[in-house]
Amino acid sequence: MPEVETITPTQAPERVTTDDGDHDRFAHYCKKDDVARAYVTGEAITALCGKKWVPTRDPTRYPVCPTCQELKAAGWTLK
Repeated sequence: MPEVETITPTQAPERVTTDDGDHDRFAHYCKKDDVARAYVTGEAITALCGKKWVPTRDPTRYPVCPTCQELKAAGWTLK
């Protein structure tokens, strides 16, 4: 009689709560490495303005977030 393999169920990781609202209508400033990783893994990233979201759309189709633009002009950078 062949040996039966026991499979242990796993639980999917909890999804990070992302921000909703007007921020979704803008393209945000983020690190390129973070964006690339988020496209592959589906994890949420944080923009310069503080918005947390999972990038899924082409940012060239949207205007730049005014808050991100102001912070970048003031010399802020992403850590």
